[in-house]
Amino acid sequence: MSHLSDLEIANQATLKPIKEIADKAGIAEEALEQYGHYKAKIDISKIQTKGKKGKVVLVTAMSPTPAGEGKSTVTVGLADAFQHIDQNVMVALREPALGPTFGIKGGATGGGYAQVLPMEDINLHFNGDFHAITTANNALSAFIDNHIHQGNALGIDQRRIEWKRVLDMNDRALRQVVVGLGGPTQGVPREDGFNITVASEIMAILCLSTDIMDLKASIAKITIGYTRDRQPVTVKDLGVEGALAMILKDAIKPNLVQTMEGTPALIHGGPFANIAHGCNSIIATETARDLADIVVTEAGFGSDLGAEKFIDIKARKADFEPDAVVLVATIRALKMHGGIAKDNLKEENVEAVKAGIANLDRHVNNIRKFGVEPVIALNAFIHDTDAEFEAVQQWAKENNVHLSLTEVWEKGGAGGVDLAKKVLEVVEQPQTFKHLYELEQPLEEKIETIVKEIYGGSKVTFTSKAQKQLKQFKDNGWDHFPICMAKTQYSFSDDQTKLGAPSDFEITIRELEAKTGAGFIVALTGAIMTMPGLPKQPAALKMDVTEDGHAIGLF
Repeated sequence: MSHLSDLEIANQATLKPIKEIADKAGIAEEALEQYGHYKAKIDISKIQTKGKKGKVVLVTAMSPTPAGEGKSTVTVGLADAFQHIDQNVMVALREPALGPTFGIKGGATGGGYAQVLPMEDINLHFNGDFHAITTANNALSAFIDNHIHQGNALGIDQRRIEWKRVLDMNDRALRQVVVGLGGPTQGVPREDGFNITVASEIMAILCLSTDIMDLKASIAKITIGYTRDRQPVTVKDLGVEGALAMILKDAIKPNLVQTMEGTPALIHGGPFANIAHGCNSIIATETARDLADIVVTEAGFGSDLGAEKFIDIKARKADFEPDAVVLVATIRALKMHGGIAKDNLKEENVEAVKAGIANLDRHVNNIRKFGVEPVIALNAFIHDTDAEFEAVQQWAKENNVHLSLTEVWEKGGAGGVDLAKKVLEVVEQPQTFKHLYELEQPLEEKIETIVKEIYGGSKVTFTSKAQKQLKQFKDNGWDHFPICMAKTQYSFSDDQTKLGAPSDFEITIRELEAKTGAGFIVALTGAIMTMPGLPKQPAALKMDVTEDGHAIGLF
């Protein structure tokens, strides 16, 4: 087992020039816009497609724990494993956000010998997409405040502006601010706030757009707030959708990089899955499907969040379906869901593993509700024991669940060959795919369906504010949108301390947000924050830079 850090392993890798990776993927030179030697953007209008769309393998997970399950690592390792068995494959991932990189998470480019490279660049500023999204979001804020300052011809009620500024950093001090202070020349004072960039509706729109004109049309539909008589005000009313689309003209192009084993990788977009829809861009996934026979992609957190949103929001908009779903699980996570504290996970505890399987079992059943057969990737860690693995294997056998012990962190693609073969078997079988709900159902019915069918809850309670919003959204003609639940990732419930597979619980919807540009309604539960804070000991404390400009402490 390697004792090197992920960054040290990444630094030892030999990268191929990005033109070689593009050639391998079938991307013509005129479609390639190089950002240095090892990164590029792709002009999708200049791609020669192979005609037949590739199959989609979605990687999701059981409910995550602070111990970390390695979902991105398995996603990358599985793509490399498909290469080992001579499949034409690409991987499509989200871009990491700087906020969590400096907060708890560190980097998000896989780990060990299953990484996308160059990991330093990808984890930091990459090709500038998040900066462009931040700029477009904040330009809209500037246009709104300027419109009010210049006479407010639209009659915007400054107490009912929904649009917030954003920053790609965890900064709790900015959650609620007052802007426009300082007298008549400084604008009109009003309350405002900041979200993290990955929670911006512009991030969601970029990831759900099919091309630049679709992006512009969606931006035009954003509801920025309301007039004094409660009528919605849109970006189209302000007339700035063209300017905002222009800011994003390069950001909408997917980014090409490579895995450690030279598998072509598209990394594009990065909405969080606990507060947004948690998937990379439709453009990246569809471009990969145009070029490869198999596309391995991931959705954030567990099947109750990322996978449900991937299927009911992203796949619905893009009009495709996943051909197989991989559920990442670990012995450590099973033990935590079985009641063991994070500090005691290194000790063998078969009973805790068996107790924690209840969580994994619900995720398996969730995936089956969409008519797709899951394959469990049991991601190996050094302290796992044979007895613990056998307990999971026995459960899988009894419940007719595909299971593969996966060792991609230590062995790269070679450690995922068994998983790749099992996934290939499922991909080649016919599925009976279906969405969880129909768009014509009322909003509250869609929310109740998710809570009861996916979370295992028994009841949904709407606060008086949420009830008023349900009526208002219906009156505005927004009740045909899909639902994007904002919920803790650590539990099926809205209480992050309820681990395992809680049931018979209530979920409270405290308020709703209409993302009319992105085309979904966000339902906020529990204490979920759209601007996270930094922990007491942020990951930034371990980060530094060498004399020759290389990063230290990105992991």
